[in-house]
Amino acid sequence: MSKKFVTFGEIMLRLKSPGHERFFQSPALEATFGGGEANVAVSLSLLGKKAQFVTALPKNAIGEAAVREVRRYGVDTSAILRTEEGRVGIYFLETGANQRPSLVVYDRAESSIATAKPSDFDFAKILKDAAWLHVTGITPAVSAEAAASTLAALKEAKKQGVTVSIDLNYRKKLWKWGKTAVEVMRELVTYADVIVANEEDIQKCLGIEANVDVTSGELDTNVYKALTEEVKKQFPNISVIGVTLRESRSADVNGWSAAINGKTGFYLSRSYEITDIIDRVGGGDSFSAGFIYALSEYGDDEEYVINFAVAASALKHSISGDFNLTTLSEVKALVKGDGSGRVQR
Repeated sequence: MSKKFVTFGEIMLRLKSPGHERFFQSPALEATFGGGEANVAVSLSLLGKKAQFVTALPKNAIGEAAVREVRRYGVDTSAILRTEEGRVGIYFLETGANQRPSLVVYDRAESSIATAKPSDFDFAKILKDAAWLHVTGITPAVSAEAAASTLAALKEAKKQGVTVSIDLNYRKKLWKWGKTAVEVMRELVTYADVIVANEEDIQKCLGIEANVDVTSGELDTNVYKALTEEVKKQFPNISVIGVTLRESRSADVNGWSAAINGKTGFYLSRSYEITDIIDRVGGGDSFSAGFIYALSEYGDDEEYVINFAVAASALKHSISGDFNLTTLSEVKALVKGDGSGRVQR
């Protein structure tokens, strides 16, 4: 029986202004669901893995809709905690264009996951048949309780010999509950085997400085080799680091590539010039899912691993919503070089 891939974190209601409009330019918001760890679970399921998403949601119609949305993509939702108190967190999204950046506004205080305690989750049972546990730096930023629950999940995963990945995912607007990102994330990372990050995540979550100008539109890849080597030096438990390299020329035009510092060396991926971004939210999560999938399937070929993860994420930029509704065959085709966009008949 194949083992499952578990993700733990918050799923939110996503309310987006239509098209590229400003908030309330027209009296409508498009309602979907999303969140880093849920996005990864959905993507892993669509790639063919047995995926389980663990979170806390209120016992009301909105909470049920969130569960239903994840379940319809084949994700196991049986371990989701349903609470009498709390709420579904919300994030508002305004999609940028040209030189106007996208904007996210959070409304997630007192959500069910923020108030749930570690003892509310039976992580020993949840992780019993797991091959992998994935968490992010978003959920620990929400509250002290959510950080403690994340830590409890990681400790149990290590106890059971489950591979652990953490997407550092620094969110400046969320770290308000007392401890800093560095204080919390450096402890969590001691339980990780694999981390995913960009240069800002590494600096803000681990306190490791890098001489990188993310606003210049051009990136010096040599910096990333030195940066990832320093992470491995400070955290010898980490065997593989995936670093996303986004060259943001405008809200619509990005260069997209990545690097891996793994067990066999340092490799750069192919670079994609994405000139008509439909939706970049969830781009990092789609990379994480592709990275996890490829490490579990092709771990001996780390150069292929990083090219697979980048291809999966490049395709996500063409899909609206948080979820990467991309198939395994589509990712493999792009890795092979079929990026023409020709109609498939």
